Amino acid sequence: MVDVAAAAGVSGQTVSRVVNGSPRVDPATRARVEAAMERLGYRMHRAARALRTGRTETIGLMVSSLATVGNSRMLQAIADAAAARGYALTVVTASSADAVADGFARLHDQGIDGAIILNEATAVAEGLARPEGLALVVVDAAHPLAGSGIASVRTDHAVGARAATEHLLARVGPGGGTVHHLAGPTDSFAAAERERGWREALVAAGRAVPEPSRGDWTAASGHSALERILDGAWGGDAVTALFAANDQMALGALRALADRGRRVPDDVAVVGFDDIADAADYRPPLSTIRQDFDQLGERALNTLAALIAGDEAAGVVLEPQLVVRQSSAG
Repeated sequence: MVDVAAAAGVSGQTVSRVVNGSPRVDPATRARVEAAMERLGYRMHRAARALRTGRTETIGLMVSSLATVGNSRMLQAIADAAAARGYALTVVTASSADAVADGFARLHDQGIDGAIILNEATAVAEGLARPEGLALVVVDAAHPLAGSGIASVRTDHAVGARAATEHLLARVGPGGGTVHHLAGPTDSFAAAERERGWREALVAAGRAVPEPSRGDWTAASGHSALERILDGAWGGDAVTALFAANDQMALGALRALADRGRRVPDDVAVVGFDDIADAADYRPPLSTIRQDFDQLGERALNTLAALIAGDEAAGVVLEPQLVVRQSSAG
């Protein structure tokens, strides 16, 4: 820092402010300091900084699995937000209570400043002791885990599901038709909320509420789940509108409908959830509920940073948006 300060013609305190991202630096001065840092090859020594500040500038992320598209998107969003703030990121996968407990212990041993618990990992983390003083943010949970220093960030899945269902009901028309549902796993908060929103929309419209057919977020499970509906009590021809709990299961459903000679959207209108990158390239392009993964990741990281700094952090609820494409248009 002394070398950078001399090269930039500023004080060591100014260099420190630039390194720590303080807004109290003139833009021209910041640019001069950053140019000197680049020219001299300056890199922050995290271990030395941790000794001085008591913080490692490292955060943890606990997730049940990275196999699902939603979790992978969230990981990327949080990693991008962490990098922008200068945090290193340690990822732990944990799908059982024992694994979550071990994950907490490993993160604590690495001296992280705080952690984000993602989606289904939250369910198994509830009731477990967390390391004393560890700041936590939970993403997509019914409630924050019991204790202080914990906040929640989530998408309003029920609102999105209601919008999808109401859109499909408008397509079905006033003749008493209904919307069938491909639901997600029973242990998923997001799946439960999406199912709740679908159910509430049907009840409010006075329509029948069919038994949902459940999958595991994969396209293959969506294919199987829709086949069960088509072979069930309703009969294939009675199914004219379908809300899938995520886009991957909707993809499997589109294949199952094509296998049965059912045209989309002429015979069956379909809406998914997430708006993954490939949704617009499905055949036909998929109507879906868009949740902003980048915004979720950024808000989760910002909330955690506030907790680490000792500030209060209110819960964040983001509202998703309906994106209408060919699979439900017309």
